[in-house]
Amino acid sequence: MKLLFVVSSLDLTQPFSATPAWWQLLKGLYEVGVEVLATPYQGPAIESLWWRAEPNPAKLYGDAFKLGRDLLQQVLPPSPTPSPVNDAESLSDQFIRQTAQRLIAPLWITHLDRILTRHTDIDALIFLTVPLNHLVGVAEAIQAKHGKPVLYYDGDVPASLPNMRGFASGFRIYQGANLAEYSGFISNSDGGRVLLDELGARRTHTLYYGADPDVFSPIDVGQQDVDVLFYGHGREYRSEWMDAMLAKPSHALPDARFAARGTKLGDIGRTESLPYLSFSKLREYACRSKINLCITRAAHATMPRSSSSRPFELSAMGCCVVANPYDGLETWFEPNREVFVVQSAEEAIERYRYLLAHDAERRQVGEAARRRVLAEHTFQQRARQLCAIVREYL
Repeated sequence: MKLLFVVSSLDLTQPFSATPAWWQLLKGLYEVGVEVLATPYQGPAIESLWWRAEPNPAKLYGDAFKLGRDLLQQVLPPSPTPSPVNDAESLSDQFIRQTAQRLIAPLWITHLDRILTRHTDIDALIFLTVPLNHLVGVAEAIQAKHGKPVLYYDGDVPASLPNMRGFASGFRIYQGANLAEYSGFISNSDGGRVLLDELGARRTHTLYYGADPDVFSPIDVGQQDVDVLFYGHGREYRSEWMDAMLAKPSHALPDARFAARGTKLGDIGRTESLPYLSFSKLREYACRSKINLCITRAAHATMPRSSSSRPFELSAMGCCVVANPYDGLETWFEPNREVFVVQSAEEAIERYRYLLAHDAERRQVGEAARRRVLAEHTFQQRARQLCAIVREYL
Protein backbone atom coordinates (compact mmCIF):
# COMPACT_ATOMS: atom_id res chain seq x y z
CA MET A 1 0.00 0.00 0.00
CA LYS A 2 1.14 3.53 -0.77
CA LEU A 3 -0.41 6.51 1.01
CA LEU A 4 -0.10 10.27 0.62
CA PHE A 5 -0.67 12.42 3.72
CA VAL A 6 -1.32 16.12 4.05
CA VAL A 7 -0.14 16.68 7.64
CA SER A 8 -0.95 19.70 9.79
CA SER A 9 2.80 19.99 10.50
CA LEU A 10 5.97 17.91 10.46
CA ASP A 11 7.91 20.41 12.58
CA LEU A 12 8.23 19.34 16.21
CA THR A 13 9.36 22.84 17.20
CA GLN A 14 5.93 24.31 16.37
CA PRO A 15 3.02 24.38 18.84
CA PHE A 16 0.90 21.69 17.20
CA SER A 17 0.22 19.15 19.92
CA ALA A 18 -0.59 16.24 17.60
CA THR A 19 2.66 16.42 15.60
CA PRO A 20 4.53 13.84 17.75
CA ALA A 21 1.60 11.46 17.29
CA TRP A 22 1.67 11.94 13.51
CA TRP A 23 5.40 11.12 13.49
CA GLN A 24 4.68 7.90 15.37
CA LEU A 25 1.75 6.98 13.12
CA LEU A 26 3.72 7.52 9.91
CA LYS A 27 6.64 5.56 11.37
CA GLY A 28 4.22 2.76 12.30
CA LEU A 29 2.90 2.67 8.74
CA TYR A 30 6.43 2.34 7.39
CA GLU A 31 7.11 -0.49 9.83
CA VAL A 32 4.08 -2.48 8.62
CA GLY A 33 5.16 -2.10 5.00
CA VAL A 34 3.32 1.01 3.77
CA GLU A 35 5.14 3.46 1.51
CA VAL A 36 4.44 6.92 2.91
CA LEU A 37 4.61 10.36 1.30
CA ALA A 38 3.95 13.35 3.56
CA THR A 39 3.44 17.01 2.72
CA PRO A 40 2.89 19.61 5.49
CA TYR A 41 0.14 22.20 5.58
CA GLN A 42 2.10 24.45 7.94
CA GLY A 43 5.87 24.86 8.06
CA PRO A 44 8.70 23.13 6.21
CA ALA A 45 8.75 19.71 4.60
CA ILE A 46 10.87 17.52 6.88
CA GLU A 47 12.29 14.26 5.55
CA SER A 48 12.71 11.23 7.81
CA LEU A 49 13.74 7.61 7.67
CA TRP A 50 10.07 6.60 7.50
CA TRP A 51 8.52 8.83 4.86
CA ARG A 52 9.36 10.80 1.77
CA ALA A 53 8.61 14.50 2.23
CA GLU A 54 6.91 16.57 -0.44
CA PRO A 55 7.13 20.38 -0.23
CA ASN A 56 4.55 22.68 1.31
CA PRO A 57 3.16 24.50 -1.75
CA ALA A 58 1.85 27.41 0.29
CA LYS A 59 4.52 27.82 2.95
CA LEU A 60 4.92 31.58 2.42
CA TYR A 61 1.16 32.05 2.48
CA GLY A 62 0.88 29.82 5.52
CA ASP A 63 3.55 31.72 7.43
CA ALA A 64 1.92 35.02 6.49
CA PHE A 65 -1.52 33.75 7.47
CA LYS A 66 -0.27 32.57 10.85
CA LEU A 67 1.26 35.97 11.52
CA GLY A 68 -1.79 37.80 10.20
CA ARG A 69 -4.18 35.63 12.16
CA ASP A 70 -2.31 36.27 15.41
CA LEU A 71 -2.41 40.01 14.75
CA LEU A 72 -6.08 40.05 13.74
CA GLN A 73 -7.10 38.16 16.85
CA GLN A 74 -5.50 40.90 18.91
CA VAL A 75 -7.42 43.75 17.26
CA LEU A 76 -10.76 42.22 16.19
CA PRO A 77 -13.58 41.09 18.50
CA PRO A 78 -13.12 37.58 19.93
CA SER A 79 -15.23 34.62 18.85
CA PRO A 80 -18.63 34.37 20.51
CA THR A 81 -18.78 31.55 23.04
CA PRO A 82 -20.06 28.59 20.99
CA SER A 83 -23.08 26.56 22.05
CA PRO A 84 -25.17 23.91 20.29
CA VAL A 85 -27.08 26.78 18.61
CA ASN A 86 -24.25 29.28 18.26
CA ASP A 87 -21.14 28.34 16.35
CA ALA A 88 -20.41 31.76 14.87
CA GLU A 89 -16.91 32.61 13.72
CA SER A 90 -14.88 35.57 14.83
CA LEU A 91 -14.21 38.20 12.18
CA SER A 92 -10.55 37.17 12.09
CA ASP A 93 -11.34 33.49 11.51
CA GLN A 94 -13.91 34.36 8.86
CA PHE A 95 -11.49 36.64 7.00
CA ILE A 96 -8.69 34.05 7.05
CA ARG A 97 -10.99 31.20 6.01
CA GLN A 98 -12.31 33.09 3.02
CA THR A 99 -8.84 34.26 2.00
CA ALA A 100 -7.49 30.70 2.31
CA GLN A 101 -10.26 29.34 0.12
CA ARG A 102 -9.42 31.87 -2.59
CA LEU A 103 -5.61 31.71 -2.44
CA ILE A 104 -4.43 28.52 -0.75
CA ALA A 105 -6.95 25.89 -1.84
CA PRO A 106 -6.09 26.29 -5.58
CA LEU A 107 -2.38 25.86 -4.78
CA TRP A 108 -3.14 22.60 -2.97
CA ILE A 109 -5.25 21.27 -5.81
CA THR A 110 -2.37 21.88 -8.23
CA HIS A 111 0.23 20.47 -5.80
CA LEU A 112 -1.68 17.26 -5.03
CA ASP A 113 -2.56 16.79 -8.71
CA ARG A 114 1.15 16.87 -9.58
CA ILE A 115 2.06 14.36 -6.89
CA LEU A 116 -0.71 11.95 -7.89
CA THR A 117 0.21 12.32 -11.56
CA ARG A 118 3.84 11.39 -10.76
CA HIS A 119 2.87 8.61 -8.35
CA THR A 120 0.01 6.82 -10.04
CA ASP A 121 0.36 3.91 -7.59
CA ILE A 122 -0.77 5.96 -4.57
CA ASP A 123 -3.80 4.18 -3.11
CA ALA A 124 -5.35 6.97 -1.04
CA LEU A 125 -4.89 10.53 0.18
CA ILE A 126 -5.39 11.29 3.89
CA PHE A 127 -5.58 14.73 5.51
CA LEU A 128 -4.34 14.81 9.12
CA THR A 129 -6.08 17.58 11.14
CA VAL A 130 -5.50 20.39 8.66
CA PRO A 131 -8.08 23.24 8.60
CA LEU A 132 -11.02 21.67 6.75
CA ASN A 133 -12.60 24.98 5.88
CA HIS A 134 -9.40 26.35 4.30
CA LEU A 135 -9.36 23.61 1.67
CA VAL A 136 -12.98 23.44 0.55
CA GLY A 137 -13.18 21.77 -2.85
CA VAL A 138 -9.73 20.17 -2.76
CA ALA A 139 -10.92 16.65 -1.90
CA GLU A 140 -13.72 16.86 -4.46
CA ALA A 141 -11.35 18.00 -7.23
CA ILE A 142 -8.80 15.25 -6.49
CA GLN A 143 -11.41 12.50 -6.47
CA ALA A 144 -12.99 13.78 -9.67
CA LYS A 145 -9.68 13.77 -11.57
CA HIS A 146 -7.79 10.83 -10.05
CA GLY A 147 -10.49 8.58 -8.67
CA LYS A 148 -8.57 8.07 -5.43
CA PRO A 149 -10.31 7.91 -2.06
CA VAL A 150 -9.67 11.00 0.06
CA LEU A 151 -10.11 10.65 3.81
CA TYR A 152 -9.88 13.12 6.67
CA TYR A 153 -8.56 12.25 10.13
CA ASP A 154 -9.52 14.71 12.88
CA GLY A 155 -7.38 13.99 15.93
CA ASP A 156 -8.97 16.76 18.03
CA VAL A 157 -12.55 15.50 18.39
CA PRO A 158 -14.59 16.61 20.26
CA ALA A 159 -12.77 19.89 21.05
CA SER A 160 -12.54 20.75 17.35
CA LEU A 161 -16.27 20.44 16.68
CA PRO A 162 -18.37 23.60 16.17
CA ASN A 163 -20.64 22.94 19.17
CA MET A 164 -17.61 22.79 21.46
CA ARG A 165 -15.68 25.81 22.66
CA GLY A 166 -12.43 24.57 21.16
CA PHE A 167 -9.14 26.20 22.12
CA ALA A 168 -8.40 29.91 22.11
CA SER A 169 -5.19 29.21 20.19
CA GLY A 170 -6.71 26.89 17.62
CA PHE A 171 -8.45 27.15 14.25
CA ARG A 172 -12.19 26.66 14.06
CA ILE A 173 -12.07 24.23 11.20
CA TYR A 174 -15.69 23.18 10.55
CA GLN A 175 -17.41 26.52 9.82
CA GLY A 176 -17.90 26.70 6.07
CA ALA A 177 -16.49 23.19 5.47
CA ASN A 178 -18.08 20.44 3.37
CA LEU A 179 -17.58 17.07 5.09
CA ALA A 180 -19.45 15.25 2.32
CA GLU A 181 -16.66 15.88 -0.20
CA TYR A 182 -14.47 13.36 1.66
CA SER A 183 -14.83 9.65 1.05
CA GLY A 184 -14.74 9.04 4.78
CA PHE A 185 -13.98 10.62 8.14
CA ILE A 186 -11.75 9.18 10.85
CA SER A 187 -11.56 10.55 14.37
CA ASN A 188 -9.84 9.86 17.68
CA SER A 189 -13.25 9.77 19.41
CA ASP A 190 -15.76 6.95 19.17
CA GLY A 191 -18.35 9.07 20.96
CA GLY A 192 -17.80 11.88 18.47
CA ARG A 193 -18.75 9.81 15.44
CA VAL A 194 -22.46 10.63 15.75
CA LEU A 195 -21.62 14.36 15.75
CA LEU A 196 -19.55 13.97 12.58
CA ASP A 197 -22.50 12.13 11.00
CA GLU A 198 -24.74 15.07 11.89
CA LEU A 199 -22.26 17.48 10.29
CA GLY A 200 -22.54 15.62 6.99
CA ALA A 201 -19.76 13.01 6.96
CA ARG A 202 -20.59 10.21 4.54
CA ARG A 203 -18.87 7.44 6.53
CA THR A 204 -17.14 7.60 9.90
CA HIS A 205 -14.46 5.50 11.60
CA THR A 206 -12.57 5.58 14.89
CA LEU A 207 -8.80 5.37 15.19
CA TYR A 208 -7.51 5.92 18.72
CA TYR A 209 -4.19 7.40 19.65
CA GLY A 210 -1.46 5.06 20.85
CA ALA A 211 2.26 5.11 21.58
CA ASP A 212 5.43 3.89 19.93
CA PRO A 213 6.98 1.70 22.66
CA ASP A 214 10.44 2.24 21.19
CA VAL A 215 10.09 6.00 21.63
CA PHE A 216 8.20 5.87 24.92
CA SER A 217 10.08 3.19 26.79
CA PRO A 218 11.24 2.96 30.40
CA ILE A 219 14.77 4.14 31.19
CA ASP A 220 16.89 3.64 34.27
CA VAL A 221 17.27 7.03 35.92
CA GLY A 222 18.54 5.70 39.21
CA GLN A 223 16.58 6.95 42.19
CA GLN A 224 13.16 8.46 41.45
CA ASP A 225 13.51 11.94 42.92
CA VAL A 226 10.04 13.31 42.03
CA ASP A 227 6.98 12.05 43.88
CA VAL A 228 4.17 13.42 41.69
CA LEU A 229 4.58 14.84 38.15
CA PHE A 230 2.22 16.57 35.75
CA TYR A 231 3.43 17.10 32.17
CA GLY A 232 1.13 19.16 29.97
CA HIS A 233 0.28 22.64 28.74
CA GLY A 234 -2.37 25.02 30.00
CA ARG A 235 -5.18 24.99 32.55
CA GLU A 236 -7.74 25.48 29.77
CA TYR A 237 -10.75 23.16 30.37
CA ARG A 238 -9.04 21.25 33.18
CA SER A 239 -8.65 23.90 35.86
CA GLU A 240 -10.86 22.03 38.35
CA TRP A 241 -8.69 18.92 38.20
CA MET A 242 -5.43 20.88 38.19
CA ASP A 243 -6.54 22.21 41.57
CA ALA A 244 -7.83 18.87 42.83
CA MET A 245 -4.90 16.72 41.70
CA LEU A 246 -1.95 19.12 41.86
CA ALA A 247 -2.42 22.36 43.78
CA LYS A 248 -4.37 21.10 46.81
CA PRO A 249 -2.42 17.83 47.27
CA SER A 250 0.88 19.71 47.07
CA HIS A 251 -0.16 21.63 50.21
CA ALA A 252 -1.68 18.60 51.94
CA LEU A 253 1.47 16.50 51.45
CA PRO A 254 4.30 18.89 52.38
CA ASP A 255 6.92 16.13 52.51
CA ALA A 256 6.25 15.06 48.91
CA ARG A 257 7.98 16.66 45.92
CA PHE A 258 5.41 17.81 43.34
CA ALA A 259 6.68 18.91 39.93
CA ALA A 260 5.18 20.09 36.65
CA ARG A 261 6.46 20.76 33.15
CA GLY A 262 4.25 22.99 31.05
CA THR A 263 3.08 26.50 30.25
CA LYS A 264 0.14 28.61 31.45
CA LEU A 265 -0.52 26.28 34.39
CA GLY A 266 -1.68 29.02 36.76
CA ASP A 267 -1.66 28.42 40.50
CA ILE A 268 -0.27 24.94 41.13
CA GLY A 269 0.39 25.36 44.83
CA ARG A 270 3.85 24.37 45.99
CA THR A 271 4.48 22.39 42.81
CA GLU A 272 7.94 22.96 41.34
CA SER A 273 8.19 24.01 37.70
CA LEU A 274 10.67 21.97 35.67
CA PRO A 275 12.54 23.53 32.71
CA TYR A 276 11.68 22.71 29.12
CA LEU A 277 14.59 20.87 27.52
CA SER A 278 12.97 19.52 24.31
CA PHE A 279 10.11 17.13 23.78
CA SER A 280 12.40 14.16 24.37
CA LYS A 281 12.83 15.26 28.00
CA LEU A 282 9.32 13.96 28.75
CA ARG A 283 10.63 10.41 29.06
CA GLU A 284 13.28 11.31 31.62
CA TYR A 285 10.89 13.45 33.67
CA ALA A 286 8.24 10.72 33.64
CA CYS A 287 10.63 7.94 34.60
CA ARG A 288 12.09 10.05 37.42
CA SER A 289 8.60 10.32 38.93
CA LYS A 290 6.92 7.83 41.23
CA ILE A 291 3.42 8.98 40.20
CA ASN A 292 2.50 10.54 36.86
CA LEU A 293 -0.74 12.49 36.51
CA CYS A 294 -3.01 12.28 33.50
CA ILE A 295 -5.29 15.32 33.73
CA THR A 296 -7.47 15.27 30.62
CA ARG A 297 -9.32 18.34 29.36
CA ALA A 298 -13.07 18.40 29.94
CA ALA A 299 -14.15 17.95 26.31
CA HIS A 300 -12.18 14.72 25.91
CA ALA A 301 -12.90 13.52 29.43
CA THR A 302 -16.69 13.81 29.07
CA MET A 303 -17.21 12.63 25.46
CA PRO A 304 -17.20 8.79 25.57
CA ARG A 305 -14.00 7.10 24.35
CA SER A 306 -12.25 10.25 23.15
CA SER A 307 -8.62 9.24 23.10
CA SER A 308 -5.66 11.52 23.81
CA SER A 309 -1.96 10.77 23.66
CA ARG A 310 -0.87 11.07 27.27
CA PRO A 311 -2.43 7.90 28.79
CA PHE A 312 -0.74 5.75 26.15
CA GLU A 313 2.62 7.53 26.34
CA LEU A 314 2.84 7.33 30.14
CA SER A 315 1.71 3.70 30.18
CA ALA A 316 4.22 2.77 27.47
CA MET A 317 6.97 4.08 29.75
CA GLY A 318 5.78 1.84 32.58
CA CYS A 319 4.60 4.78 34.69
CA CYS A 320 2.19 4.56 37.59
CA VAL A 321 -0.63 6.77 36.30
CA VAL A 322 -3.31 8.54 38.30
CA ALA A 323 -6.07 10.10 36.18
CA ASN A 324 -9.08 12.35 36.63
CA PRO A 325 -12.50 10.91 35.68
CA TYR A 326 -12.29 10.10 31.96
CA ASP A 327 -15.31 8.58 30.22
CA GLY A 328 -13.99 5.58 28.32
CA LEU A 329 -10.56 5.24 29.93
CA GLU A 330 -11.55 1.69 30.85
CA THR A 331 -11.77 0.95 27.11
CA TRP A 332 -7.97 1.07 26.99
CA PHE A 333 -6.80 0.37 30.57
CA GLU A 334 -8.21 -1.53 33.53
CA PRO A 335 -8.80 0.76 36.53
CA ASN A 336 -6.94 -0.17 39.72
CA ARG A 337 -4.81 -2.67 37.83
CA GLU A 338 -3.26 -0.59 35.02
CA VAL A 339 -4.33 2.93 35.99
CA PHE A 340 -5.87 4.70 38.98
CA VAL A 341 -8.77 7.17 38.73
CA VAL A 342 -9.63 9.65 41.49
CA GLN A 343 -12.93 11.46 41.98
CA SER A 344 -11.89 14.35 44.24
CA ALA A 345 -8.97 16.18 45.82
CA GLU A 346 -9.43 14.17 49.01
CA GLU A 347 -9.28 10.90 47.11
CA ALA A 348 -6.22 12.09 45.20
CA ILE A 349 -4.40 12.93 48.44
CA GLU A 350 -5.18 9.52 49.93
CA ARG A 351 -4.20 7.71 46.72
CA TYR A 352 -0.86 9.56 46.51
CA ARG A 353 -0.15 8.89 50.17
CA TYR A 354 -0.83 5.18 49.73
CA LEU A 355 1.14 4.78 46.49
CA LEU A 356 4.16 6.70 47.78
CA ALA A 357 4.31 4.22 50.65
CA HIS A 358 3.98 1.11 48.43
CA ASP A 359 6.79 0.97 45.87
CA ALA A 360 6.07 -2.57 44.68
CA GLU A 361 2.44 -1.81 43.86
CA ARG A 362 3.42 1.27 41.87
CA ARG A 363 5.87 -0.78 39.82
CA GLN A 364 3.33 -3.56 39.23
CA VAL A 365 0.72 -1.13 37.95
CA GLY A 366 3.23 0.54 35.62
CA GLU A 367 4.44 -2.81 34.28
CA ALA A 368 0.87 -3.97 33.68
CA ALA A 369 0.07 -0.75 31.81
CA ARG A 370 3.09 -1.16 29.53
CA ARG A 371 2.11 -4.77 28.80
CA ARG A 372 -1.34 -3.52 27.80
CA VAL A 373 0.16 -0.95 25.43
CA LEU A 374 2.41 -3.57 23.83
CA ALA A 375 -0.54 -5.92 23.40
CA GLU A 376 -3.14 -3.46 22.08
CA HIS A 377 -2.08 0.18 21.74
CA THR A 378 1.12 0.56 19.72
CA PHE A 379 1.22 2.79 16.67
CA GLN A 380 2.09 -0.25 14.56
CA GLN A 381 -1.28 -1.65 15.59
CA ARG A 382 -2.95 1.69 14.84
CA ALA A 383 -1.21 1.68 11.44
CA ARG A 384 -2.70 -1.73 10.64
CA GLN A 385 -6.12 -0.48 11.71
CA LEU A 386 -5.75 2.54 9.44
CA CYS A 387 -4.77 0.29 6.53
CA ALA A 388 -7.89 -1.79 7.17
CA ILE A 389 -10.01 1.38 7.00
CA VAL A 390 -8.36 2.47 3.75
CA ARG A 391 -8.94 -0.97 2.19
CA GLU A 392 -12.68 -0.48 2.60
CA TYR A 393 -12.45 2.27 -0.03
CA LEU A 394 -10.21 0.51 -2.55
